[in-house]
Amino acid sequence: MSGQSLLVPGELSPTRSVPGNIRRPEYVGKPSPTPYTGPEIQNAETIESMRIAGRIAAQAMAEAAKLIAPGVTTDELDRVAHEFMCDHGAYPSTLGYRGFPKSLCSSVNEVICHGIPDSTVLRDGDIVNLDVTAYINGVHGDNNATYLCGDVDEESRLLVERTQESLARAIKAVKPGRQINVIGRVIESYAKRFGYGVVRDFTGHGINSSFHSGLIIPHYDSPHATTVMQPGMTFTIEPMLTLGTHEYDMWDDGWTVVTKDRKRTAQFEHTLVVTESGAEILTLP
Repeated sequence: MSGQSLLVPGELSPTRSVPGNIRRPEYVGKPSPTPYTGPEIQNAETIESMRIAGRIAAQAMAEAAKLIAPGVTTDELDRVAHEFMCDHGAYPSTLGYRGFPKSLCSSVNEVICHGIPDSTVLRDGDIVNLDVTAYINGVHGDNNATYLCGDVDEESRLLVERTQESLARAIKAVKPGRQINVIGRVIESYAKRFGYGVVRDFTGHGINSSFHSGLIIPHYDSPHATTVMQPGMTFTIEPMLTLGTHEYDMWDDGWTVVTKDRKRTAQFEHTLVVTESGAEILTLP
């Protein structure tokens, strides 16, 4: 694995503004969102709106990812995604969610998730996850992917490729009538082939008009995830695999989650809707 030094917090830029004509999620300006009490199964109109939100989120992530290179700051990636979403009439869902200060999450190397974009400069050999969610027409679309920065060592590259493959396998396992825990079973069994850790405390989630509806999608074989998938259910799958332990520490910022052993980690995510025969990915660019 790369022998690069561990990450430290950088400096935050001022909060980016969102045009006043763009609809805000209800949680903006509040300490926490109002708990979701609606259905996990969505109607055709909501699903179509989620396709739009998902497409914008995927395109914003792709635009930001084009800039990934040694010498670029994570704050610059945030700027690009923020401006893309605003230009397309969408609100960046993470901005102001429980006080999160930026428009995407940028998680580099040992950061499992929820890294805050700042003055951190990407280095040759880094891996960087971008997690982008867009809110438009009253619904969210959420996706993330891990990218290679410059010349990345083989161990890290394989981790990224296999994490993406674990998501693909999990999506194929989605079928109406199956329990949610089949998703984690597929991911965990694949990850174990390579000795990877599977993060347990951060999961996929139900998503619709709510950023996080309360439905939990574990990425390990959980005996408690017995909810049966039904057509119209919308949720994310977002496996986080590690080169070492699945245990973690959190930075003092209350957001940035790092592997306890500081080994590298990768993540991929899509928002899905369960169909009559399987799953449709709603976060395609």
